Amino acid sequence: MPSSLRDKALACRDAASSIASLDTAAKRCLLLAMATALAADATLVLDANAKDMAAARANGTSDAMLDRLRLDASRIAGIVRAIREVATLPDPVGVTTRCETRPNGITVERVRIPLGVIAMIYEARPNVTADAAALCLMAGNAVILRGGSDAMHSNIAIATALRRALAASGIPEAALTLIDDPRRETMVELLQLTDIVDLAIPRGGEGLIRFVAEHARVPVIKHYKGVCHLYVDRDADPVLALRLLVDGKTSRPGVCNALETLLVHKDMASTFLPHAIEKLRRLGVEIRGDEVTRALADDVAPASEDDYAAEFLDLIIAVRVVDTLDEAIAHIRRYGSDHTEVIATRDPVAADSFVRAIRSAVVMVNASSRFSDGGELGLGTEIGISTTRLHAYGPMGAESLTVERFVVRGEGQVRHPASERVDDASGQ
Repeated sequence: MPSSLRDKALACRDAASSIASLDTAAKRCLLLAMATALAADATLVLDANAKDMAAARANGTSDAMLDRLRLDASRIAGIVRAIREVATLPDPVGVTTRCETRPNGITVERVRIPLGVIAMIYEARPNVTADAAALCLMAGNAVILRGGSDAMHSNIAIATALRRALAASGIPEAALTLIDDPRRETMVELLQLTDIVDLAIPRGGEGLIRFVAEHARVPVIKHYKGVCHLYVDRDADPVLALRLLVDGKTSRPGVCNALETLLVHKDMASTFLPHAIEKLRRLGVEIRGDEVTRALADDVAPASEDDYAAEFLDLIIAVRVVDTLDEAIAHIRRYGSDHTEVIATRDPVAADSFVRAIRSAVVMVNASSRFSDGGELGLGTEIGISTTRLHAYGPMGAESLTVERFVVRGEGQVRHPASERVDDASGQ
C-alpha cells in the first residue's frame, strides 16, 4: 500500500487511465454500484457522523457549521440519490463540440477529454466526498479528496463504501483516494504536485480558499465567498419579492447562495420594507440597515461598510435603499463577489439591464438565489462554484471537469510547399 502522500497521488494518477478508458455504460454501472454501497453502509456513516458532530459541539462550532456537518437518514438518502442522478447525466467525454473543414481540406474537431487527476479540498460537508467522487468519475477523472478534520470520520466511512464499489467493479481503488492526514503541511504538499495533479478545487470558507490559492502551484478553481444580493425594483411584485427574500435568507442561511444584502428601490421602500423587516424578524433574522431603512423601522442596527461586504452565513442581513437601478448595480459591483445576484421586477427592460450589467456567475430574474446550485440548474449535482473566469464559470458539473482539445483529420496535407517535394523510395 502506498504510504507517502506522493506515492498515494502517483497511484491515483496511474488509476486515472483506467477511469478514462471506461465507456459511458461502464461509468453508469460504476456510479450505481457506488450509490448502492453507500446506501448499504448508511448506519455506519451515521455512527461516524455522530462522532464528528459530538467533537464539533465540544469545540464550540457554530450552528451554521453544524448544519453543514450533520448527516441523517434523509441526507444520506439525498447523497445516494445525487450519485444516481449523476449516473444518468450525459457523458461529456468524447463529445465533439465543434467541427469545421478548412480551405485546405483538413477537418478540425474540438473534442472533450478528462482533465486527469482532480484534488478536491473541502471542509465540513461530508456529502462533498460522494458528490465530488461521482462527478469526477463520470467525467473520466481520478480524484484525490482532502476533507477537513471536523468531518474526518464521516468522510472515511463514505469513501470506504465508494471504494468498495470500485474494487468490485475491477477499478483500482486509488482512483478515489482520500487523504486522512488533516495537517496543513500535507495540504500544501498536495497543492504543489504539479506533475500529478491537474486541477485543485477548494470548497469551504474564505480562509481555506485563500490558503489554497496562495500555496498552490497547480491550477485552482475557486470562489472566495458568496455575497449575494436581492434588488427589489420599483416595479416589483411585493408578494413575489418577499417570497424571494424569505427563501433566500432563511431557508439555509449557512450556504454560499443565501442572501446577504437586500437592496430596495426608494419608490418601494415605504411600503415593502416595514412588512419585510417584520417578517424577517419573526423568522429570527437580525437587520442592519442604512439611514433610510432605520427611519422606516424601529430597532434596526446601523449597517457598516463591512456589513455590506460580509458573507454572514447566519440569520443576519444588510439592507440599503437605493434611488435607481443604476445605483443598485453600482452597489453590487462594489460589494459583490461575482457569485449570485437577484432582481425582483415586473419590468422586462429593467430585468434585461440588470442581466447585462451584472457580471456574476449566476443572475436570477424573479427567482430565489437558492437555485444557484448545480443540482437545481440541471447539472445533477455540483463539485463547486467558480467565480474565476477560466474554463468554467458558475456551478460546476461533470462537463466542467473536462477540457476541449483539437483533433485534426487530413489526407496528407502539409503546411510548407517544400514538404511536398520528396523523392520517392527509388531515390529519383
